[in-house]
Amino acid sequence: MSTTSITGGCQCGAVRYRIERLGRPTICHCRMCQKAFGGFFAPLVTAHGTEWTRGAPSHFQSSDKIRRGFCADCGTPLSYEAADGLEIAIGTLDRPEIAAPVAQVNAAHRRPFFDGLCALPEVTAENAAENDAWNASLTSFQHPDHDTETWPPEIRT
Repeated sequence: MSTTSITGGCQCGAVRYRIERLGRPTICHCRMCQKAFGGFFAPLVTAHGTEWTRGAPSHFQSSDKIRRGFCADCGTPLSYEAADGLEIAIGTLDRPEIAAPVAQVNAAHRRPFFDGLCALPEVTAENAAENDAWNASLTSFQHPDHDTETWPPEIRT
């Protein structure tokens, strides 16, 4: 997919990485991925030439063939590692839009309601404004979507 350096990391910034090249982005519906991501599927992209540039993931051996990397500080799922290579959680890329999924794997395990999710009603404009205002009132402690020299920043009181 990409021939330039690609960066990303966990929610808190304790673990950061750089990737030389991405492969095929997919979503996996297997139950193991659902549990690992706490969601209905796992969005993953094959990562070639990955370097952990800040910290390193902790690991959970989820089966005899797969281990999963995550941030021990914030819990962000980061990687899927098997004998045939490394896959990175798409949502942890600084620019996840560069890895739009092109295929679904383990579709037999897809949750029965999955296909109808995009047809669910959206919140009303009034509720959307309330949600937007509430979100705007937050002070985020998440790492920004780019590399930083140090993290966390100095907290000013």
